[in-house]
Amino acid sequence: MSTNGKIAIVTGATSGIGFEVARRLGQDGYRVILNGRNHEVGAQRVAELVTEGITAEYCGFDVTDEAEVNKNIKKIGEKYGKIDTLVNNAGGLGGRSRFEEMTTEFYRAVLALNLDSVFFVSRAAIPFLKKGEHPSIINFTSNAAWNAGGPGAGMYGTSKAGVHAITRALGKDLAKDGIRVNAVSPGTIDTPFHKQIKSTKPEVFASWANNILLGRLGQPEDVAGVVSFLASKDASFMTAETIQVGGGQALGI
Repeated sequence: MSTNGKIAIVTGATSGIGFEVARRLGQDGYRVILNGRNHEVGAQRVAELVTEGITAEYCGFDVTDEAEVNKNIKKIGEKYGKIDTLVNNAGGLGGRSRFEEMTTEFYRAVLALNLDSVFFVSRAAIPFLKKGEHPSIINFTSNAAWNAGGPGAGMYGTSKAGVHAITRALGKDLAKDGIRVNAVSPGTIDTPFHKQIKSTKPEVFASWANNILLGRLGQPEDVAGVVSFLASKDASFMTAETIQVGGGQALGI
């Protein structure tokens, strides 16, 4: 599969939804640059995509480290002269903690992982997105941005609410440059994110489908398809939007 010259960066792309997003954008003809922190797994993932005919490479750096982000995004942007699509997928629960016992270190770490990362990577990419073809940024928020998360996940919900807001703010800020900014909000997707509960309480994990209108858990491909659409010309009149990809889960049953 030949690249059409378009460049996409996907953060947190070595597993789960991020990897499927990278695969789908590669199938769409992008040269995809997978970001992660595990260099060995990153190399394996790139090799996997290359065997499928996708043009891919790995760029390992910590998205919460401002200096690392600036250095690596600049390196990519200068290498290709532009960035067409940036997918800020990196993030995570970071653990669980009730507010009364929550340490400041935990609070800052969760914010850094989910919100600082979007700011750092987007800011570094903007000069190169300005040179891109139909450029856009696609962020990842969560149901937790609306319902504040489950027990102990309050800071995760708070940080993802920040992602929802910064998506709209970036959309406003970058419209003059022709850069669109949107977000996806996945519901319960069957990924390693839920590995612990799936292995320890499989019946609980399976029961989650009962709260989803479409009666099943999501697959990474379900989210990747929506990201593909948002990056495409078909979404050229969409910006500052967040799309729920949860099978109707946000409505409850």
